[in-house]
Amino acid sequence: MTSTDITFPAAGGRPMRAAYAAPSDSQKHPGVIVIHEIFGLNDDIRRITGRVAELGYAALAPDLYDRDGIRLMCVARTLMTLNRGEGDAFHDLEAARKFMQQQPGVDAARIGVIGFCMGGGFALMFAARTPLGAAATFYGDVPKTTEQLRGVCPVLGGYGAQDRIFAAHGRRLEKLLTEMGVDHDVKLYNDAGHSFMSRNRGLLASIGKIGPMKAAYNPDAAEDSWKRIEAFFGRHLGR
Repeated sequence: MTSTDITFPAAGGRPMRAAYAAPSDSQKHPGVIVIHEIFGLNDDIRRITGRVAELGYAALAPDLYDRDGIRLMCVARTLMTLNRGEGDAFHDLEAARKFMQQQPGVDAARIGVIGFCMGGGFALMFAARTPLGAAATFYGDVPKTTEQLRGVCPVLGGYGAQDRIFAAHGRRLEKLLTEMGVDHDVKLYNDAGHSFMSRNRGLLASIGKIGPMKAAYNPDAAEDSWKRIEAFFGRHLGR
């Protein structure tokens, strides 16, 4: 399914770019917010947004870098917001959730979130502060304590065991959610590294393949992850 570029009213009412995709029937569907990697809202995130819609969800991928200023500074500010656990990006995600709830083809009571890399960290923290039905984080940052995740909804997670930086986050996520008694499905893929669901291109993507994160698309891990998303979100959000 192909996504469409739109704008929606972000925090403060200013327009923010986003990709949107939804089933074409007249029924109401659950909504899923898709949060991009550090590369931003690119063609690969648009592809992923369409793939989420193919599972029976209305999917919205906001461009968290769509704000005034030099792009590099926008990236830095967004990362600092994630590290602090508060700030503009979280306000924009809440605005995205409210926008989704207002769409005629969306069931306002059934909203979830899915994020990748940087977006995975945001997805997890956003789900801990917002009433959501399900959250998925792929190779994203994980807080160190259960207190930081207090209130989180059911969580699906996917990490590459070859990723020397974020594999430990996957193991920590499993431990914290088990301690909290939160329904979850966290899996480490032995043959995958970072960004195994993403088909990124360019210099940074090439460098990532040889770095400690071993970032590269892994079709087996990716397709297994999509099956897990379909099952987990289907159980907690419906279709």
